[in-house]
Amino acid sequence: MRTTNISPLLAFAFISLAISVQLSAISAAPEAVRDIAGEPLQKGVNYYILPINVGGGLVLGLYLNGTECPRQVVQSQREVSNGLPLMLTSVDPKAKVILTETDLNIKYSGAASICPQYSKVWKLAAFDESVSRWFIETNGVAGNPGRQTIDNWFKIVKDNDVNKYNYKLVFCPTVCNVCKVMCKDVGVYRGADGVRRFALVNDGEEPISIFFRKA
Repeated sequence: MRTTNISPLLAFAFISLAISVQLSAISAAPEAVRDIAGEPLQKGVNYYILPINVGGGLVLGLYLNGTECPRQVVQSQREVSNGLPLMLTSVDPKAKVILTETDLNIKYSGAASICPQYSKVWKLAAFDESVSRWFIETNGVAGNPGRQTIDNWFKIVKDNDVNKYNYKLVFCPTVCNVCKVMCKDVGVYRGADGVRRFALVNDGEEPISIFFRKA
């Protein structure tokens, strides 16, 4: 498998004008993200991110080419599995409640023994030319918002669904005022190996609808 060895930040500079923004404008007033019990998500608390439809919770998985470390963000192949707990941290270090439409870091908790030399913070991986995908991987940097960490920030937005506690994840960082970035929903790519990997959606694809459960 061939993977282009360029960072998402460098790639944004020459592809941003050609990319169609697939999610609706992020302009709604931020509000507390709530778990399935209706409680606001709190800083420093572990949660499971679970799909509304197909697949299990989120775990750490290998790359399509078999690379072991760092790991990618994948769904458990066990439908009943909650996956690994995750912790969310707002770009505002003083914020105690996680808000929609707001930059945040997402980090796996309790997975220190897996690829211990790499962080468990989510980030956007280099563009994978073999399948034309931007996958989500680990080894990101928590905090320090700005140009150097732009590929480490995600947002939670309300999903247009019947359940008021349904959300979707979005990559549309606003931590760098002078950077050109793309804005895309996070969806799922199922490879030839059957693994459901988190990746940014391509044109015409649907994002994954999720909910949160306190761990």
